[in-house]
Amino acid sequence: MARGKSGGAGSSGKGFGRGGGHAAGTGAPGPRPLPPSGPARRTPLQAIVYWGAVGAVWMLIFGVAFLAVFAYGLPDTSKLYQVQRQPSISYLDRSGGLVAVRGSQFAPPVNLDELPPYVPAAFVAIEDRRFYHHFGFDPIGMVRMVVVNVQRRRFAQGASTITQQLARNLFLSPDQNIRRKVQELILAVWLESKFSKKEILALYLNRVYFGAGAYGIEAAAQRYFNVPASKLTVGEAALLAGLMKGPSRYSPLSDTARAERRATVVLDQMVQTKAITSEQRDNAFAQPVRVSRTLANQRAQYFIDWVDGEVRSILGKSKDDVLQQDLVVETTIDLPIQTDAERAIREAATAEAASRGVQQAALVALDGEGRVRAYVGGVDYSDSQFDRATDARRQAGSSFKPFVYLTAMEAGRTPDTPVVDEPIKIGNWEPHNFTNKYLGPITLQTALAESINTVAARLANEVGTQNVARTAHRLGITSPIQTDPSMALGAVEVSPLEMAQAYTAFDNGGYGVKAYGIERIRTAAGKVLYDHSVAKPPRAQVIGNPPLTYMNQMMRQVLVSGSGGGARVAGYDLAGKTGTTSDYRDAWFVGYTGGFVAAVWVGKDNNTPMRAVTGGTFPARIWRSFMTGALPRLHVSNIPGGEPAPLAAPSSGDPIGDLLEGGASSAPPPAPPGQTAPNTAKQPEFF
Repeated sequence: MARGKSGGAGSSGKGFGRGGGHAAGTGAPGPRPLPPSGPARRTPLQAIVYWGAVGAVWMLIFGVAFLAVFAYGLPDTSKLYQVQRQPSISYLDRSGGLVAVRGSQFAPPVNLDELPPYVPAAFVAIEDRRFYHHFGFDPIGMVRMVVVNVQRRRFAQGASTITQQLARNLFLSPDQNIRRKVQELILAVWLESKFSKKEILALYLNRVYFGAGAYGIEAAAQRYFNVPASKLTVGEAALLAGLMKGPSRYSPLSDTARAERRATVVLDQMVQTKAITSEQRDNAFAQPVRVSRTLANQRAQYFIDWVDGEVRSILGKSKDDVLQQDLVVETTIDLPIQTDAERAIREAATAEAASRGVQQAALVALDGEGRVRAYVGGVDYSDSQFDRATDARRQAGSSFKPFVYLTAMEAGRTPDTPVVDEPIKIGNWEPHNFTNKYLGPITLQTALAESINTVAARLANEVGTQNVARTAHRLGITSPIQTDPSMALGAVEVSPLEMAQAYTAFDNGGYGVKAYGIERIRTAAGKVLYDHSVAKPPRAQVIGNPPLTYMNQMMRQVLVSGSGGGARVAGYDLAGKTGTTSDYRDAWFVGYTGGFVAAVWVGKDNNTPMRAVTGGTFPARIWRSFMTGALPRLHVSNIPGGEPAPLAAPSSGDPIGDLLEGGASSAPPPAPPGQTAPNTAKQPEFF
């Protein structure tokens, strides 16, 4: 009873009962439980605010750390307005004569207010349409770039603003990496905070590179159009703005059609941005843009383009900042002989040649050491700067056959080995002769002289096309060589420089060479930075005897009684090989004398057929015209190899003498059978 009483309605019992449930013996609800001892639970809004604040703090920490990492090593921006003049490079020929001067061209900066309004507007329209609305970088452009590049699965579009390009040009290296890109963004924002849009645009136009050595809008206007920037027309402004996508690719000097198409895009963008009216655009189309050809009037420009890249490659590896100094480059080019080469190419561009479809030509001449003495990469440098001497790869045709025959000579054949010119089938391939006639039983010497296809195909099949490819590579062909049976007839793409390099082994006693155009590089003060003779490796013998003698014997007959008769120059011991590809797409003549070789190619850049142009026609004529002028200037000897004999070691000097010793040579040796003895009269000195 007492226990029942204590659980009644007393205050303490009531309070306790709330914690333990219903009171005993009653139906009344028990007291509520006590609240938990932990912190109060946040509302959703409070949680968002809280975690947003935490995220902001961490983002701030990350951002500061990010900026600290990438801002470290940023360049000094205090020299923003200092223009560093780019150095000049003077190129000398082998006798010390000035050939060309290359270097950057600067002009005084222009005031934006002095330019026609459409000039800066052209650059804004094509490079950065939201230039006046962003703070250094363009988020919309970045999103568009990502979408386009993902859709095309390649890097097809960029998103750099004018401010970013200015930051890159002023302060950063051209390296493509994440660190440089982030630094570019940081500097772009800094520029936007430091300068007005007008000042940024002025800095950009006065510093950007326009190609052809011109930095800044004033230098570009003078370089391309011979006018000050204040006199630029709408069309000229559009053409210069179009260069920003690629100063070399869209240069009106190298590809007029591509430059015009790009300028059209710029004009259309200018109309869309209301920089010009449709009428102004139509007037620009109606007014031809005249591009200055001053740069193209110098000699040996294809050669200078070639060695200019070599200079930068050589000195780019130097620890010293040598590219910031004025330099002198002593080259191997022989300016009087170079003039002969350019004249021969120019004279070949006749009405007859045009009617036969001959559009372009190239010529490379080397001495027995591999020095480039003449180098022409096209008919007219002012019309096209594309270098066909090294950058073009064209099928060699029958000029490749000497590598087939040399492989056969090394396998035991001789010029007198009998063969039969008759139809042949190798697998599914049936080669035919150029004349569609067959001579029957002949010798290998006759087969090479007459450029018989069936014999060359059978010979390559017998000795192995892979062995022929190894022979060609050993002599100096660097391009890949396919080993299908058709390679025997020259279905191999090579450059004129490679062919001259490979044939040099025939004229110098069997020694391999690597063609080169730079003897020395020095500063204007005289410090030698590079000397080819210092690190020059010993020459390796790549053709032995009697194969060398056999090959020279056979290739002499190409000019004496075969397909190369049109290349003969009276009084000199000459040899060589013609080459013609299927459908007359390419025609070659590669010929040589003792210590001197020249390779000539003619054709079309678009690789379409010419009309019945063979290696024995225009290429042989160009070669003969060139050699007629060049040979009297050189101390040439007979081609090594009469009777089979051990080869002598090459001399350390110039195998064809020195141009400055014009008449000091002794009487030349007698010519081989079948050719006229050379003129023994003393040749006048050139200088």
